[in-house]
Amino acid sequence: MPKKRLLAFMATAGVAIAAAAAAILPTAGADAAVACAPAYADSTVYTGGMQASYNGHNWTAKWWTQHEAPSTGGSGVWTDGGSCGGSGGGGGTGSCSYPNWVAGQWYATGAIVRYTNGLYYQATHDNPGYDPTISTWFWSPYACGGGGGGDTGGGSTSGFVVSEAQFNQMFPSRNSFYTYAGLTDAMKKYPAFATTGSDTVKRQEAAAFLANVSHETGGLVYINEINTANWPTYCDWSQPYGCPAGQSAYHGRGPIQLSWNFNYKAAGDALGVDLLNNPDLVATNSSISWQTGLWYWMTGTGNAGTTSHNAMVNGQGFGTTIRAINSIECNGGNTAQMQSRVNLYNQFVGILGVPAGGNLTC
Repeated sequence: MPKKRLLAFMATAGVAIAAAAAAILPTAGADAAVACAPAYADSTVYTGGMQASYNGHNWTAKWWTQHEAPSTGGSGVWTDGGSCGGSGGGGGTGSCSYPNWVAGQWYATGAIVRYTNGLYYQATHDNPGYDPTISTWFWSPYACGGGGGGDTGGGSTSGFVVSEAQFNQMFPSRNSFYTYAGLTDAMKKYPAFATTGSDTVKRQEAAAFLANVSHETGGLVYINEINTANWPTYCDWSQPYGCPAGQSAYHGRGPIQLSWNFNYKAAGDALGVDLLNNPDLVATNSSISWQTGLWYWMTGTGNAGTTSHNAMVNGQGFGTTIRAINSIECNGGNTAQMQSRVNLYNQFVGILGVPAGGNLTC
């Protein structure tokens, strides 16, 4: 980022993923006839006690939430109320709303799919689309009510090359504000992120982005810049729009520590959100916060002459992303900080099972 504030924190914990044991869920009985609550809507604000249906289940919000799709992960705001979608008739035959299995698509632990034989299977381990009838280690049967089920649900996977379990492994001490659901929702704004190139390149880009934001936020611990003495310094009054939210309103926030009034203006314009007048949205809305990080990753060049996204996709290496984000660390400017980012990147590509590639430093 154009602001040059360094954080020396880094995530060091490496939690090994234990092999998940196959677990067959209870068969659908009376619950199969439970009617679904109104469908979850991303733009809706849910408060404690409100219900929504998502992926064939009813969910109840524990507290205020928005832009966080129901799941048992994330911030933990949602409680799974069980399957829904029954006909409600005398027989009470239920129905499923899980997507068709796709070979080669990444599935996270707990994902439920409908196989070509019409039966349902649940992933008991993260896997790259293994055949449910062959790879018993990664799938177990899932008893679904009804006579064949539908395929209208959104599925329980995000489509992101980093599963929620891997995300939690990367950030074992993260602030609950930085939700996995917020990140995957933000990715809708930039669909090329971690979806371009080979499977290895996709994972390398995801690891590179997450390594940089980990360094910027002390392992996704800090939302606001911790050095409050710097807060008044990020207002450039020479800009025609000034600093309408106040002299000290444009300090670093979010995963990439967005700062300066002109960056809030540019990011807000790109994302369709008035961040110039409402900069604190970056610290209070998880999806918007992640969107600002992806905005800079996909569009900011710094002193690198290219974006971080293009650097990873075009093989320029992780070191170029450091130069795009904080070039002060390059050319011997701050070797320790640069190495912190490199260490995190090496850790994260290890979790994702891909090589780091070349040109790691700057």
